[in-house]
Amino acid sequence: MSLRIAVVGVGRMGANMARRLKETGFKITAIFDSKTKVAKSIASELGAEACRSLARVTELSDIILTVVSDDAAMEKIFASKGPSLLKNAKGRLFINCATLSPSTHLEVERRAMAVGASSLETCMASSITQAREGSLYLMVAGHEESFARAKPVLEKLAGSMRFVGKTGEAAKVKALVNMVMNINTAGLAEGLGLGQALGLDLGMLREVFSQTGANSRVLQTDGEDMQKRDHSCFFSAAHAAKDSGIALDLARSAKLQVPLAAATKKQFQKMIDVGLGELDKSGVAELTFPNRHKVKKSVARK
Repeated sequence: MSLRIAVVGVGRMGANMARRLKETGFKITAIFDSKTKVAKSIASELGAEACRSLARVTELSDIILTVVSDDAAMEKIFASKGPSLLKNAKGRLFINCATLSPSTHLEVERRAMAVGASSLETCMASSITQAREGSLYLMVAGHEESFARAKPVLEKLAGSMRFVGKTGEAAKVKALVNMVMNINTAGLAEGLGLGQALGLDLGMLREVFSQTGANSRVLQTDGEDMQKRDHSCFFSAAHAAKDSGIALDLARSAKLQVPLAAATKKQFQKMIDVGLGELDKSGVAELTFPNRHKVKKSVARK
């Protein structure tokens, strides 16, 4: 395929998205990451250039996927002044995949349009395995012309996608998805933790949960991990806290009380505060199972 693709941010998700696009026939021309060694490794694997500057990324590419950590990182790569992806970006399409506040997506779109580029908000559900397999669920927002241009790329990354409207709307949807997921995760950790404290067999309890109103996707993905203390990171507690925070900001702007979301945010923030923030979100069980909190620091070093 003649399109030149760049990926900015090659952590767990970005790297596997780049691999997926490479193996489905796209030319990956540029890789950029704040961790230089990571960028060089992925670029070497994919036959791309590990760019030293953001402007070089734009120079080498037609479409740039950004998969960064938060609003601050997005502001940095789309800076109005100094090093930026926006330098000589006329005609480029930015596909922005991070979970960010809606206002950040809107500002990035404004800045892109000011230099003659296009921007598409493309929020992702699912995780690392789905990124590698090309079976992500994507929530897309922005101008329909940009969506049409991005579709050949997105179709190789997604098992399903939904265009939800103007820029900012996908970020709202994604914030609510993660808000509910985080509430479910914290609730499951409390249920299983209390089950252990009561001396119940947790394998039996998880099976009963799966056949009743206690069932959830989180039970499938995190229940056994909570029981076995396997918190290999697919979606970190730090990211869970950030995303719950975005949802709380939206709730405040709507003047709506969301006490469960607020309590959940506090749990994931507590994980960060006690050194567990880089564990998978399933690690919230370390705060709820009996006696585990006493060894939280050793768990964090695993």
